Order: sequence, then C-alpha cells, then structure tokens
Amino acid sequence: MHILITGGAGFIGSNLTKRLVDEGHTVTVIDNLLRGNKIDSSTFEKIKFIKGDVRDFDTVLNASKGCDIVVHFAAILGVDIVADNPVDTMDTEVIGTRNVILASQINNIKKIMYASTSGIYGHSAIGNALTEEVLVDPRTSYAMAKRYNEIYLASHHEEKGIDAIAVRFFNVYGHNQDNRMVVPRFFEQATKGEALTVFGTGKQTRDFTYIDDTVEACVRLLNTKGFHIVNIANEHEWCIDDVAKEIVEITGSSSETSFIDAPKKRYDYEVERRVGSSDKLFELTGYRPNTSLSEGLKKIYKINYNK
Repeated sequence: MHILITGGAGFIGSNLTKRLVDEGHTVTVIDNLLRGNKIDSSTFEKIKFIKGDVRDFDTVLNASKGCDIVVHFAAILGVDIVADNPVDTMDTEVIGTRNVILASQINNIKKIMYASTSGIYGHSAIGNALTEEVLVDPRTSYAMAKRYNEIYLASHHEEKGIDAIAVRFFNVYGHNQDNRMVVPRFFEQATKGEALTVFGTGKQTRDFTYIDDTVEACVRLLNTKGFHIVNIANEHEWCIDDVAKEIVEITGSSSETSFIDAPKKRYDYEVERRVGSSDKLFELTGYRPNTSLSEGLKKIYKINYNK
C-alpha cells in the first residue's frame, strides 16, 4: 500500500515508518521536525519526506494524493510543553485532523488511523482496567482535543463512510523516545549518576507499553473495517517509583530517587492509577502487547547505553 504518516519523524511515527518500509509499503512522511528527525538514515532513503505542518491544508492534500491510508500521528507532546502551549496543541489537533479528513475525502483514501491517548480517561474508573466503553473524563486541552477528534472521525464515518480507527496509546516507551517522557529521563539521569526525579510520592501507577508491541498492534489494526476506538495497552500497572528503581538496577547506577512536588500546571495530568484493557484489540486482531516492562527496559539499555 501507499501510506502517508503525519508526524512520521517522531517517536512512534519513526518506528512505524521503519516497520512499514521493511514490509515493502510505499511511505510518505509529513513532519515539521520540531523535535528533530528520528527516522534512521537507511529508512529515510526509502521514503518520500515532506517538511511541513499538518495545519497547512495544501501540504496535506498534495502529500496524500495516491495514498491508500493516512496514519495521522502529528501532535504536540510532553506534559510541560503541552501545558505551556495549549492553543498550539489544540490547533495542531483540530485543524490538522480536519485537514487530514478533508484531504482523504478529496483523494478517495480508504482509511484514517488516528493517534489518540489514554489521557482521555482522566480520572475515570481509577481502580479498574480501562475499557473503551468507560465514560471518559478529559481534563486537559490535549485530552479534550483528542476526544473531539475521535468524535469527529466517528461522525465522518457515519455520514461520509470513510473508515477510521482511533488508537488510545498507554504510556508508550522505547527506542527513539526523548527525555520529555519519564522512561528516557530516568535512563539519562541514572547513566549520569544523577538523582532520578519523581513527581509526588511515586506510588502513582501507569501502564507502560513497549514500542515494538505498539507498532505491531497498529500494523494489524490497519486491516480493520468501519470505525473503532481501540486501546493499545500492556495491561499491567507499575508504580513510577518502582520504574525508577528498575532502571537504577538495570544500569548499575548509584543514583538515588528524589521526590519533588509536581508543578501546578501538571495537576490535571496527574492521576493515581491507570491501567488499560486490550481486550478489544485482541478481538479485532488476535494480538495483545506482551513485552514486560522489565524486558522492555533491558532492551532500551542494550540498544542505547550498552553497545
């Protein structure tokens, strides 16, 4: 197939780009390179790359000509960056997604895959594994924009017939991720012998999903028909404090853990528990993410720090 990936030079996008190229697909990538280009050089030589912004309709329209699928992963990421730039965050989400949908209709594209987030759940079902049927509770500009786009895609499927799938990512980690996110930040601090900074008590939990599992799920979901919202989750929760300890052990670091108060701007992003269910993913594809956090962290250390 010919697949357009917006945000394809980012963390998840670059890993998916490599996988699709390796499988023989034709891939076009749009990315503004705000956070650099994470696509490896051998893969980059095999794609068509367009430096541009998804908020520019002509860029999206021209890039999507002749494509079968649009994978729309372009977004502004990172709690601190999003909290400091709510307007840009929402503009990128809302205008970018509108452009993707309109361009897909004009160019007769069969399907859109959209990167949503587990942040949509907010404080919902705090003690249970989150399913797609749970009443969502978006509290941030980022989560609200993601939920809006889910509804927008569902509406276009119902009215215009375009197939679409919104994937709700649960704390993806792995190769090519930068230190805006907790796992690479901990690795960077541990390998430098610095204190690992943990917001709050460290007892808050998250469901960490390894990048290879995430990409595998996305590739399988490209074959689905209709409209779906699907969690991509590992289905296990880890305390942030335990993640820090695990990374210290893997790296052989002497670093201590430093507990600090979360800045006020992070309040709406902080929840005590979050773990997802991948039952629907399994029903649609026969696949569940299966890389344990310990295994995934060891892979990251081997790839990035213990060459």
